[in-house]
Amino acid sequence: MKKTMLLASLMMMAGVAMADCCASMTVQMNKLLPEGKFAPIGTVTLEQTQYGVVLTPNLEGLTPGLHGFHVHTNPSCDPATKNGKVVLGGAAGGHFDPMKAGKHGMPWQDDAHLGDMPPLFVGEDGKAVQPVLAPRLTLQDVKGHSLMIHAGGDNHSDNPKPLGGGGARFACGIVK
Repeated sequence: MKKTMLLASLMMMAGVAMADCCASMTVQMNKLLPEGKFAPIGTVTLEQTQYGVVLTPNLEGLTPGLHGFHVHTNPSCDPATKNGKVVLGGAAGGHFDPMKAGKHGMPWQDDAHLGDMPPLFVGEDGKAVQPVLAPRLTLQDVKGHSLMIHAGGDNHSDNPKPLGGGGARFACGIVK
């Protein structure tokens, strides 16, 4: 407690807002199940840094390997119907794209969706704990949107498959 108060005092004397230094939030992530049900799989902590947002997962029960990991437009993980088929997590909408880039790309690429992030790595034990850096995002950008984990990897391109080819939406969390 004393260290926090001392840090806050020093920062105020230096003219640094506490929110600029230590801003973070935690998002509950849930596996998407049929009929709009969810099963908790852990959390992702988002922290604002001078380099962008660091997303630190503490997740389990995932398939080992790389998974597409994105910020989606809407703050919902509910299913939606598209072309007559139910899409788990479909109410989250598409990748967050406020600048209307209209294409999937690298996390640092200015002419791609702002919600395109590096892939999520899941170890052989089914756990994801490796931090991911989203260099173009701020915490303010992601508030009121959703985080989505896809079943497959992400090639950061719209070719040969759209949106990186990550496939089905596997898990989701709402950033409040």
